[in-house]
Amino acid sequence: MTEYDTVLFDSDGVLVEPPTYETKVEATRAAFTEVGVKRPKNHHIDEIVNGTTVERLHEICAAYELDVNTFWEARERLDEESQFKKFESDSRTRYDDVTAISDVSQTCGIVSNNHHSTIEFVMDFFDLQSTFDTYYGREKTVESLDYKKPNTHYLDLALSELGGESALYVGDSEHDVIAAHQAGMDSVFVRRPHCTDVTLSTTPTYEINNLHEIPEIVG
Repeated sequence: MTEYDTVLFDSDGVLVEPPTYETKVEATRAAFTEVGVKRPKNHHIDEIVNGTTVERLHEICAAYELDVNTFWEARERLDEESQFKKFESDSRTRYDDVTAISDVSQTCGIVSNNHHSTIEFVMDFFDLQSTFDTYYGREKTVESLDYKKPNTHYLDLALSELGGESALYVGDSEHDVIAAHQAGMDSVFVRRPHCTDVTLSTTPTYEINNLHEIPEIVG
């Protein structure tokens, strides 16, 4: 069995419930409205919600003659505010098995595609500061879109900061598994209710049903 010195966790879908598709759509529509677009095309909203690229975002904004940075500032701000409201109203919460991480003796961190400031909110709101030694999320900039997983950018930063040599990354998506392997890490795929029936095209190092299995994996 591999000996790990570092365990990194995704946030949405692993530590906390992921934002709903409807919540993300509402925030995106609100952003279009704020910048003067009353009837954005549904497929443009879907592209943004499902994960656009820098190049494609420029094309979408050009279709409405929008300044890309102005639109994206509105979208990221409103998206984050919508997430805060869901947490504060208890309609989105932390998974109960996150307590199992306290039994992990290795250095632990968070690496997420969500905003860095949203991860900071999650840490404070759920009192997780003592559980994790560092956390990395995405800056609320257009350029940060190209650093999202499966890009290893934020995984590399976290591992470098923590000084880990043998790391494990715990996620709930195929992109998490791919990013981990590309970063030279082993991977854990957690089958939460939202991804129970997902078929992966790549094989994770481990597959689990809840975080209570992590302490056993890392020994």
